[in-house]
Amino acid sequence: MTPSARVQAAIEIVDEVIAAAKAGGAPADRLIANYFKARRYAGSKDRRAVRELVYGAIRACGPVPGSGRAAMLRLAEIDPAIAPLFDGEGHGPAQVREGEPVADGGIAPDWLVARLLASDIDHTEAAALLDRAPLDLRVNTLKAERAGLDLPEPGEPLAAPHGLRFDAGTQVEQWPAYRDGAIEVQDGGSQIVCLASGAEPGETVIDLCAGAGGKTLALAAQMENRGVLVASDTDRTRLSRLGPRAARAGVTIASTVLLDPGKELAALAEYAGKADRVLIDAPCSGTGTWRRNPEARWRLTEKRLDQLVQVQSQLMEIAKELVAPNGTITFVTCSLLDEEGAGQVERFLSADPGWRAEPLALPAGRERGEGTRLTPHHDGTDGFFVARLAQTR
Repeated sequence: MTPSARVQAAIEIVDEVIAAAKAGGAPADRLIANYFKARRYAGSKDRRAVRELVYGAIRACGPVPGSGRAAMLRLAEIDPAIAPLFDGEGHGPAQVREGEPVADGGIAPDWLVARLLASDIDHTEAAALLDRAPLDLRVNTLKAERAGLDLPEPGEPLAAPHGLRFDAGTQVEQWPAYRDGAIEVQDGGSQIVCLASGAEPGETVIDLCAGAGGKTLALAAQMENRGVLVASDTDRTRLSRLGPRAARAGVTIASTVLLDPGKELAALAEYAGKADRVLIDAPCSGTGTWRRNPEARWRLTEKRLDQLVQVQSQLMEIAKELVAPNGTITFVTCSLLDEEGAGQVERFLSADPGWRAEPLALPAGRERGEGTRLTPHHDGTDGFFVARLAQTR
């Protein structure tokens, strides 16, 4: 592909990304993969270059752009090397017309920027949300230790005690340590919020919104593979991925429970009032993960945010029924909005004086309300809020 053809390919993909964002369709990485699946003539350098252009254009636009072309023209204002490629030659994009619309820059749609500011995420903090994320690993202590692990590259030790950082795009899946289950891909912030749970060997722990089980595996290692660990979720496909991952990691204490929305307590009835720890990695806006999924800014609406806040409240009520008298609830969101963090915990504690927030001693993050918040700018991690709640005695 010529450089101009790469730009045109990126424009076409960004058009698909915009449509998917409006309709709740596939994420950008899947759309890129599908695009090249139908164009096998494109080499690895072409694919890499087009991918960079696509994500560059997405990050360059704040509000949803009118078209992929408008988004690419916005990127051309930032990167002067792109503008001459609008030459109309071959498979390249047509020449720029006078007065042609260019997408707006910025961090996100205006309403969302206002919500971030109200949560004390200023411009510097918000801008860091659009940086490219590194690749973080968690050393699986069931099989290895960070200090003695021999990897093809050394990695940078993280504040998370078992974390290592590498450049984005490092092909760790090809490393023997990955195939043997000695390492797992997990953001350093995600590792730290697992530590906040305080899970210990021999306990009964429920990962209420386990997804594909990344935090479940971290909890299993924290528990030294001793105790009862339940991974539950409403998404059958994602939950089914835990079994092979657990086998590779040597995790033997994790079991799965598929939940029926609205009937979660029925599925978890045998654990009611018995859990030492309940981790709620709640569905949220994902504002803390824009480094990895920058198009998520275009998917979120005020209505959707309100729905997510309601779901989070319901999950906390479910967790109350599961936890033992001396147990704890750890509430986590990968969001920087107070509605989904400090504000959510404040509402919970105000509504039920039988609960209190426990102090957290974490290796990163700053206090936010009754919990701790991590941000890309301050902590170099994805954005998270975490709080641990216990019943008053």
